[in-house]
Amino acid sequence: MTLPTIAVHLDHTERCEVRTLLAARLARRHSSHLVGIVTTGIEGIPAPMPAHAELEGCIAGASLHLRRRAETVAHVFRCRIAEPTLASFDTRLVDGEPVGAVIGLGRASDLVVVGQADECAVVDHAVRQLPEEVMLQAGRPVLIVPRAGRFDGALDRVLVAWDGSREAAISVHHALPLLRKAAKVTLISFLREGDASAERALCPGEMNNWLLRHGVQADIEKVETSWRFSDALLDSAAALESDLLVMGGYGHARMRERMLGGVTRDLLARATVPVLIAH
Repeated sequence: MTLPTIAVHLDHTERCEVRTLLAARLARRHSSHLVGIVTTGIEGIPAPMPAHAELEGCIAGASLHLRRRAETVAHVFRCRIAEPTLASFDTRLVDGEPVGAVIGLGRASDLVVVGQADECAVVDHAVRQLPEEVMLQAGRPVLIVPRAGRFDGALDRVLVAWDGSREAAISVHHALPLLRKAAKVTLISFLREGDASAERALCPGEMNNWLLRHGVQADIEKVETSWRFSDALLDSAAALESDLLVMGGYGHARMRERMLGGVTRDLLARATVPVLIAH
């Protein structure tokens, strides 16, 4: 399993540079073709009636501004990528909003790189929901880059959250290209004391053998904790100095996750290292 195509969402925010450079490093390391996805924000608007020429002019002016801004984002992306001599890349300039474009074009890739949602940013609800919606609908693994910090390494120290679930299995499978090149992989499982059914579902020995057959040597850890699993996972990532977290997304129905404050939603909001997640 390889990563022939990596797609990255581009926008005019300050965090786009961090996201772009991380995607470029991954593309170089895996000999991938890198696709930069830029959306204009221009929606299909019916032409005004002839009597509304002034309104038509305002709409045309706004559309021109949005298109030029998107073209500038694409130009900056090409300049950033050319400097580290990435051989294979292109851009896709798409009208409309980011969610649909990233989902659609992301399906023709092997990994989609997006930014972590920022609840404090002055953006609409759809943009804040981008990581979640792409993860749920694209059918591809998503790498979510945190809203703060620099990530200049090669994602060499990987922490894999393993709970024996379907979603975790899918995420680990998609992460194999990254795991094979990592310097250190730790597969960690959290248990409540006395939860025998959960412990049986983990099968850490079987997972270790499976990873070895795929060329990945991992440290296997089982940790009993009274903490929330999201807190325990973030604490372990910091203690191990991990620069990538791999986890499954939404083991329960999304509405139930929201009501219960699920691990997925908590990690999507609070992660301070890049997260590779699949559903």
